[in-house]
Amino acid sequence: MKEIVLITGAGGMVAKELSKKTGNEFELRFLTRKKKHDHEFEWDIKKGTIDESALEGVSHIIHLAGANISEKRWTRERKEELISSRVDSAKLLLDTVRKKNMRLKSFISASGINFYGTETTEKIYTEEDMPGNDFLSEVVVLWERAADDFKEQLLAERVVKIRTAVVLSGKDGALKKMVPTIQYGIGSALGSGKQYMPWIHIDDICAIYEAALKNPEMDGAYNAVAPQHTTNENLTRKIAEVLHKPLFMPNVPSFVLKLMFGELADALLKGSRASSQKIQDTGFVFRFPDLKKALENLLIHPKNN
Repeated sequence: MKEIVLITGAGGMVAKELSKKTGNEFELRFLTRKKKHDHEFEWDIKKGTIDESALEGVSHIIHLAGANISEKRWTRERKEELISSRVDSAKLLLDTVRKKNMRLKSFISASGINFYGTETTEKIYTEEDMPGNDFLSEVVVLWERAADDFKEQLLAERVVKIRTAVVLSGKDGALKKMVPTIQYGIGSALGSGKQYMPWIHIDDICAIYEAALKNPEMDGAYNAVAPQHTTNENLTRKIAEVLHKPLFMPNVPSFVLKLMFGELADALLKGSRASSQKIQDTGFVFRFPDLKKALENLLIHPKNN
C-alpha cells in the first residue's frame, strides 16, 4: 500500500513539479479551490471549509499554499492576505486533523528564506539564527509557528519547515520574468545589484521535499538554498551569458522600484546569504549547486528537467 500524501497549493509551480516526481511512490491528493479531477478536494480558506474526506488515510501533509509574495503591491489588505493564505490555511488543516483524531507521520510546510530578514549583510545565515524584523520575516515566523502547532499538539510525529529561496524554473517564477527583458536587450540589475539573491533549481527544491517525506530523521527548519551564493547583478549577467545576449542598460534605480512597488521593493533591493549546510548534512546532494549550469539546464536544455 502506498502512503497517502495530501498537498496544498495544487496550482503552484512546486506542487506541479513535485507531483511528477513523487506520484509513482505515493498516492497523492490535492486541496484546491475548485475540484477538476478525482484526486482533488475542495477547500475555502476564507470560509473555513474543507472536504474532510481529503484526509482519510493520509500519512503526510505537504503545505505549499500561500499567496504570491511579489505578485501585487503590499497594501494593508494584501499583507493580510499574504499572512492568512499561509497561517489560516494551516490552522484549518490542524483543526480538521484534530477533529478527525488523526496523527500524521509528518507535516511538511513551505517556508521562506526571508525568515532572516531582507537586509543585505555579509553574514551567512544558518537555521540557528534569529528571525529578522521586517514584514517578510514576520510572515515566515507566523507561517512556521502555525506548522509547529502540529507537533506541539501531538498531531504529527515531526514537522519539517523548508525555508525556500528564489526557485529557478524555466516555466514560471522569477526566471521567467527576467529572461524576456534580457532577450530583448533591456535587461539590467536592480538597484545596486549587490544584494544577495538566494536561489535554488526547481529540481532541487522538489528533491528536498521528497527527502523530507522519506527521511524520518528530518525535523525542524532547513534552508532550501543552493550552496553557491550570487548577487542580483551576477544572476542577471549569468542569464545574459547563457543566452548569449549583451547587457548594456544601466541598473534600474532604487527609487523607480520603490515608486512602482512601494514596500515590496525591499524584497527586490535587499537580500542576504543563507547556508545550505544543514540540508547537506542529512545526505542530500544538490543536482544543481552551480548557478551557470542550473541556468543552462533551464534555458538551453529544458527537456532534461
